[in-house]
Amino acid sequence: MLATFLIGLREGLEAALVVGILVAYLSRLGRRDALPRLWIGVGLAIALAVGIGAVFTFGAYMLTFEAQELIGGSLSLLAVAMVTWMIFWMQRAGRTLKAGLEGGVDRALRGGVWAIVAIGFVSVAREGVETTLLLWSMVQSFGDAPLALLGAVLGLAAAAVLGWLIARGMLRLNLGRFFTWTGAFLIVVAAGVLAYAVHDLQEAGALPGPFGAAAPIDTATGVVAVGWAAFPFGWAFDLSGVIAPGGALAALLQATVGFMPQMTWLQVLAWVLYVAVVVPLFVRGVRTNRRPTAPRTPTDDVAPTQTSPSPTPDAAPAAASVPHPNGAS
Repeated sequence: MLATFLIGLREGLEAALVVGILVAYLSRLGRRDALPRLWIGVGLAIALAVGIGAVFTFGAYMLTFEAQELIGGSLSLLAVAMVTWMIFWMQRAGRTLKAGLEGGVDRALRGGVWAIVAIGFVSVAREGVETTLLLWSMVQSFGDAPLALLGAVLGLAAAAVLGWLIARGMLRLNLGRFFTWTGAFLIVVAAGVLAYAVHDLQEAGALPGPFGAAAPIDTATGVVAVGWAAFPFGWAFDLSGVIAPGGALAALLQATVGFMPQMTWLQVLAWVLYVAVVVPLFVRGVRTNRRPTAPRTPTDDVAPTQTSPSPTPDAAPAAASVPHPNGAS
């Protein structure tokens, strides 16, 4: 419930901030008449996300076990890819997010009714589909759908309240710190979802593992080997006797770090490789965005052999931007 709450909060707040920028800009332009069209687009994006979740949830019941595991593993891989892309996209595009959205509104206002609907839809659909895929993957891995979905709903509701308070100027939130810490948390969650995706694909027979003919057998016990003797297609470890697979501790570890009491070698390798590659890139991005710019000197503003021209009356100020997800603004 905690993991899905934080995911709903992070993704919901990102969508709420995007919608808040669009609403504020239309109001500033005196085009509040376009707000109903914007909300139609937002509503269609939410309906798309809910519809995709319903298809994945209820459509799976008509499939064989192997087909369910194959689809589940594939969608989990897609969720990991989308979340990873989103984390790094926010690092790069956060500085110009507001200017880009406002430019899109300007173009949409010249394009007619459906253009405003489209910008509302596109602005929210990415976060909605991404959230649906990630939450669906986590619900599949946890097995406790009611609590996981309750956490997600509470997170989305909290994000909506926070977004409204921020838009009204009633709350000041360090968005840079918020998105940095939640981004780090999402990397760990995505690593766990990746490990579970590998588990699903092994059960479906798409990857070799302890469920198929490639499983290494312990000659002494006649069961699938555990430990170094089982590398690379057997069990890396089996702590089921110490940590009950259905217990609270196992659920907490799986929700936070992707740990399961029994994991295959391919699962462990996928988790380690993902973290080893993504974490350094994420940390480098955070440090780059926090690096102060070099101070300007008088020689930067005036050419050595010319007099600096006076500014023209129609010179436009630089476009404002929302707080950068890693602290810059």
